[in-house]
Amino acid sequence: MTNMTNRTAFVTGASRGIGRACAKALGEAGARVILAARDTAKLEEVAYEIPGAMCIAIDLASAESISEAFAKAGNVDILVNNAGITKDGLAMRMKKDDWDAVLATNLTGAFLAIQQVLPGMLKQRWGRIINISSIVGETGNPGQSNYVASKAGLIGLTKSLAQEIASRTVTVNAVAPGFIETDMTAALSEDVKNNLLTHIPLRRFGTVEDVAAAVRFLASEEAGYITGHVLDVNGGMYM
Repeated sequence: MTNMTNRTAFVTGASRGIGRACAKALGEAGARVILAARDTAKLEEVAYEIPGAMCIAIDLASAESISEAFAKAGNVDILVNNAGITKDGLAMRMKKDDWDAVLATNLTGAFLAIQQVLPGMLKQRWGRIINISSIVGETGNPGQSNYVASKAGLIGLTKSLAQEIASRTVTVNAVAPGFIETDMTAALSEDVKNNLLTHIPLRRFGTVEDVAAAVRFLASEEAGYITGHVLDVNGGMYM
């Protein structure tokens, strides 16, 4: 397993699901993990599972909250931009507030978090920025124009930033999960699940650990020659 003993990893949306799994995977690899989310009570629960983990409250929709959180964190070597929200609805009826809220958290928040860690990464000439996008950011999805736009935007941000800072040996990559076993998919009917599975060549939903393994690899020394890449973790659903 990759040794990240001298690295500090900052994971947003770390209180549950994919973020929680990513934080655990990085912690198991030896990184000092900073858990960030709005719900600090849930973060404390995650912290019990990761020796030496630090909990910081953050609201990705607030520039002030983001700057305060990273000021507490200190130097960050690995940033995992995982936090995200949904406010689904048909485009014709979508309220501007719902559009703004999703873009503010999922895309602008991720960008502002990146701005906070860049000075330190560029100075030390080492860093890993990993943005959690989504399969729908590549394929589109009806009823999710705001969410899809935010996830597609993360892919564009990833590719542009990767080119901008590659000379300092800081890599920027994205992970695009497909259908992952979470509370959301657990609520789907058997008919819907079975229909989805027919479109997944591996014939199973992914696990949060599947996504975390991809993130851990991209954060490692072994992934040092990979940048500007979108790593699909979707069972072959989109190629």
